[in-house]
Amino acid sequence: MDGASSVEAGTAVEVPAATGLTAAQVRDLLATVGPNALPEASRPGVWLPLLRQLTHFFALMLWVAAGLAAVAGMAQLAIAIVIVVLVNGGFAFAQEYRADRAADRLRGLMPATAVVRRDGRRHTVPATDLVPGDLVILEAGDRVSADLTAVRLESLAVDESLLTGESVPRRPGTGDPLHAGTFVVEGAGEAVVVATGTRTRLASIAALTQRTRRPTSPLALRLNRVVGIVAASAVGVGTVFFAVALLLGMPLMDGFLFALGVTVALVPEGLLPTVTLSLARGAHTMADRQALIKRLEAVQTLGSVTFICTDKTGTLTRNEMAVTEVWTPAGSARVTGVGYDPAGEVVAAAPVRAAVADVAYAGARASSGRLARRDGGWVASGDPMDVALHVLARRARIDVTGRERSEPTTARFPFDPRRLTAATRVGPDLYVKGAPEAVLARCRSAGDASRVATDMADRGLRVLAVAHRGGLGPDCDRDRDERDLTLVGIVGLLDPPRPDAAGAVAACRRAGIRLAMVTGDHPGTARAVALEVGLSTVDSPVVEGPDLPGDDDALGDLIDRDGIVLARVSPEDKLRIARVLQQRGHVVAMTGDGVNDAPALREADIGVAMGATGSDVAREAADLVLLDDRFATIVSAVELGRATFANIRRFLTYHLTDNVAELAPFLAWALSGGSFPLAIGVLQVLALDIGTDLLPALALGGEPPSRRTMVSRARTGQLIDAGVLTRAFGVLGPAEVVVSLCAFAAVLLAGGWTWGDDPSGALLATASGTAFAAIVLGQLANAFACRSEVRPVYRIPLWSNHLLPLAVGVELVLLVVFLAVGPVAGALGGAWPSASGWALAGLAVPVVLLADTLFKAALRRRFGRVETR
Repeated sequence: MDGASSVEAGTAVEVPAATGLTAAQVRDLLATVGPNALPEASRPGVWLPLLRQLTHFFALMLWVAAGLAAVAGMAQLAIAIVIVVLVNGGFAFAQEYRADRAADRLRGLMPATAVVRRDGRRHTVPATDLVPGDLVILEAGDRVSADLTAVRLESLAVDESLLTGESVPRRPGTGDPLHAGTFVVEGAGEAVVVATGTRTRLASIAALTQRTRRPTSPLALRLNRVVGIVAASAVGVGTVFFAVALLLGMPLMDGFLFALGVTVALVPEGLLPTVTLSLARGAHTMADRQALIKRLEAVQTLGSVTFICTDKTGTLTRNEMAVTEVWTPAGSARVTGVGYDPAGEVVAAAPVRAAVADVAYAGARASSGRLARRDGGWVASGDPMDVALHVLARRARIDVTGRERSEPTTARFPFDPRRLTAATRVGPDLYVKGAPEAVLARCRSAGDASRVATDMADRGLRVLAVAHRGGLGPDCDRDRDERDLTLVGIVGLLDPPRPDAAGAVAACRRAGIRLAMVTGDHPGTARAVALEVGLSTVDSPVVEGPDLPGDDDALGDLIDRDGIVLARVSPEDKLRIARVLQQRGHVVAMTGDGVNDAPALREADIGVAMGATGSDVAREAADLVLLDDRFATIVSAVELGRATFANIRRFLTYHLTDNVAELAPFLAWALSGGSFPLAIGVLQVLALDIGTDLLPALALGGEPPSRRTMVSRARTGQLIDAGVLTRAFGVLGPAEVVVSLCAFAAVLLAGGWTWGDDPSGALLATASGTAFAAIVLGQLANAFACRSEVRPVYRIPLWSNHLLPLAVGVELVLLVVFLAVGPVAGALGGAWPSASGWALAGLAVPVVLLADTLFKAALRRRFGRVETR
């Protein structure tokens, strides 16, 4: 078969130089290798993921709670719980469904059409019809449609950053590979197809992304633990009360319903919506700070991050090449300015500034890229290094455009990867730029230029040499003319760090978060940026991807340190790095913007993609998308994540305190052998859980970060620990219990009740309404007490969380409705308290606040100054 000796990726393919394949050859190859398309991943149907969201352990507990409410005759509340489960499950499913389509975006990188030469003629064909052996014609702006081997090139430059992470376009030579999904940014050429569809490099990354599964989030693990504890406790306590009821002679069915009521009292029906809405609020706040959260659980996971693997280009840097230093035979100069903005100046003595102006003009004339004004800003048009030289000319006050009109270009010699130079002929003058070793070898005298270039490169700068030759004849011959050059100068270029990057790096250090730079860029450039932003020190190791150890334990020992720089890493390297750090107990955040980053973004606990410059694939694979591409935005998101974790602990304390107050009346009834009447019933318990308590709990989920949120390591322990249990069961809960049961007993005694008697229905309803009011008012005070684990209420500004006063106001309105509206009060079993009953119930506020204040004072005396939360 002429024109295709092999269809395997990477195998040399013989192609007729002028005619390309024939139509018959294309048909045969298409039948053999199939279309040039990435395979679609097989996925379960829509219903299975949705069912998982409705039947995980946390949801099952609420289904049981709904069933218990229905059995107890509370159909409306059972329906409310079911709606909560369905809404939360549906929302979580929608988030996961959208996030799990990362691999689909890989197919979007394949262009719709390609230009080929077949049967000696130029054709535009669907990219899916490409076959090995096709001769593809490439021009600037084209997206490469398959894996190719270059056969004829005219100054071709390819942007491979989405696959390799390298920020500077590559200039391949004849015989070099070109990969599907990359872009031609300059020049033209022809290349032969060597691999299509599933055999391409892009397809291998797609397969790697599809095989990668997100780890279970720390929040999900902790919530599962909380739910397990609560569910086991509720069932256990309910069983004990059922036995007690039978021992006290209660009929079997009544005892069963009573035990169900106790169980329902211990099930926090409002916990799931509280957690979900707290996370949603955190996600909304992050979006306002340019951080788009795609999975709600990722909000809290961010707060648990202990290791951030950050890219360099565009995240720590501005992704804008700029000349920062210029050396001339007259002396050296420093160049100021930010990015592509032409505002800036050359800082040097007057003779040196004049020499720099010559360097700037020569470098700009030897380049084709230009600075362009677009949408009110300055952008690069062409190669970023070319544009940087044009910007240098603007900062040196050289009007390149005006001189080009008066001194038009005679001939242009694009960058040659073998010569390592580019040149432009302007009349009798030749302007040359290129790699220092190539340009200096063609100069008559170099002086200290070689040493200067080496010094610049050692400091992480990209280095170009600029030279000139005048007095040439009218004929243009590159080999003849690019000799006996006069060196004009050496320029050092740098992609400058973002101005807030150093501060964000320092904030991570204060927060106990380790940092590593993981990039596909040159190690020297990576190290220089890492040093400038403070990510690394002069003693920090710099390791290239090929030098990483193959053993995971050895890799972990190498990279599990703060400030390491990992350069020239591959997609497989980034994936291994994330996995190894996770195996060592870290919660890992991995940043990236290219197709090559997608597997690692998906594997990491938090995948962070660039929203402004990143690929669609990276954005879809990530959990967090930075709308402004700034590393500082990650730090801001981490702070909000930590605040969300603290807020979840706050409303868990709030919920558990309420459970103590709800369970105590049942416990008092059981321990007294039925001699002490039941202060509140099951319907009142559910009115507390889903009615009065829900909004204050949600408001606690909006508590802003404290001053010391980012001053110590993340709290990665359990949501419910000794501190939470001590406050809920040892301080706040007992304070509510004492007031509510004492108020209940006082109203009964004032109405003539004696121990062991059955009070009248009206008296019991009034006393029960008093106990209910005391619990609600106690929870009102508890909401303010839970705003901090260590600061007393009077030290926390009331309106720093503007939602809480509003939620408490609604809570008071609901209290009035539950006690004053006849049908509602009758259904719940309580009645409007007497004046003395209200006075007794009102004592819950000062008693709870006093208990909270004394407990926090004791903490300060015992432990000294503690972390402010």
